[in-house]
Amino acid sequence: MEKLACSIYRGGTSKGVFLLKKDLEALAENQDQVLLEVMGSPDVRQIDGLGGAVSTTSKVAIISPEDQQDWDVNYTFAQVSIDKPFVSYSGNCGNISSAVGVFAIENGFIEPQHPVTTVKVFNTNTNKLIYEHIPTPDGKLSYEGDFKISGVPGTGLKIELEFINPAGSMTGKLLPTGKPVDLLSIPGFGQIEVSIVDAANPLVFVAAEKVNLKGNESAQEIDSDAALLDLLEKIRGAAAEKLGFVKKAELSAKESPGVPKLTIVSKPADYTTVSGEEIKKDSFDLAVRMMSMQKAHKTIALTGALCTTAACVIPNTIPNQLCNSSDKITHLTLGHGDGLIDTTIDYQEVANEINIKSISSFRTARKILSGTVYINN
Repeated sequence: MEKLACSIYRGGTSKGVFLLKKDLEALAENQDQVLLEVMGSPDVRQIDGLGGAVSTTSKVAIISPEDQQDWDVNYTFAQVSIDKPFVSYSGNCGNISSAVGVFAIENGFIEPQHPVTTVKVFNTNTNKLIYEHIPTPDGKLSYEGDFKISGVPGTGLKIELEFINPAGSMTGKLLPTGKPVDLLSIPGFGQIEVSIVDAANPLVFVAAEKVNLKGNESAQEIDSDAALLDLLEKIRGAAAEKLGFVKKAELSAKESPGVPKLTIVSKPADYTTVSGEEIKKDSFDLAVRMMSMQKAHKTIALTGALCTTAACVIPNTIPNQLCNSSDKITHLTLGHGDGLIDTTIDYQEVANEINIKSISSFRTARKILSGTVYINN
C-alpha cells in the first residue's frame, strides 16, 4: 500500500484534494490511476476514497512552486470522474482555484504581505494567469472573515480572483466559431440556436425556453428529467464536436465530459433557492443554470460565471440578448440555483471586437485537512 501527502481544501462551492506535483511524480508514472485511487473511482459512492460522490467534490489540484517565470505557483486542475475510470484535464475549476493561493502561502511558496498578498497563479490547463488577492493583515493568513457566498454555510475570508486575459482558454478565441450564435442540428430534436464562448472555460449557452424550461428550475428538477438530461448532453456533444474536442458528438460524455459546459440562461424571474431563500427578479441580471459532468450544477462554476459575464458583453450572443443590464456592462449579478454571484469585467471594444483585460469575482476558501492518503495498488 502506497501513501501520499495530501490536503483537502474547500474552494468556493467545490472541495478538492491538493497534492504537490513532486510527490505525485515520485509515487508512480501512471498519474491518472493514482488520482482514481485517491478519489475512490470508479464507484458511484466513491466509498473507498476521498471523493464525495458528486462532481463538485471529485476534484484534484496539483501544485508546484515556480522559480523561473513571472508567477508564483503552477496549478493543474483534474476532474476525476465518479463512475468511470477517467480523469479530465480539460479546462479549469475557478472555485478550486480560489484555494490555490491560500495553499501556496501555507506551504511557504510566497511570503504574506500586509494588508493583502497577491499570489500569481498559472493554470496549466488553460495557460492563463489568475491573480489571487488574499487579505493577510499584519502579514498573517487567517480564515476568519465576514464574507458569505451562496452555497456555502457560514462566512469566511474574502478572496478576489482576477482572471487575466481570459479569452480563448482552450480554443484561442473568445468566439471559437467566429459567430455570436450558431445553429446546431440535434438528432431527434431538430435545430437549436446556441452561443459558444470561451473565456476562463468554454461554455455553450442555450435559452431556457428553447429546451422547454423556465430558467428558474432547481438542480433536482433538472436531474429528475432523464429525457431533458439526454437532450442537454446531445446539445453539449454537438458543440464539443463543432469545437473539435471530440470527433463524434455521441462520444462527448466519455471523451470530453467537462468541456464545453452546457449553460441554460434566461431573463430574471423570482425563484426559491435550494436553501429556501427567496430571490427576487430585480436583484440580478441573468438567470443561469449550469451543467457539470452530465448533471445539473448545484450552484455555479466560477469559471462559468466568468464566461457568462464575458458572453453578456459580446453583442448578439444569447446571454447578451437576455441580460437585464446596461449597454456598457462593468458589473453583473447572476442568479444560480442556490443564490447570487457578483462579477466585474474590464474590457474594451476595438474595431468591433471585444478585448477582455480581466474578469473578477470573490470566493471564500479554507483548509479542511492535512494528512496522508493511502492507496491500494
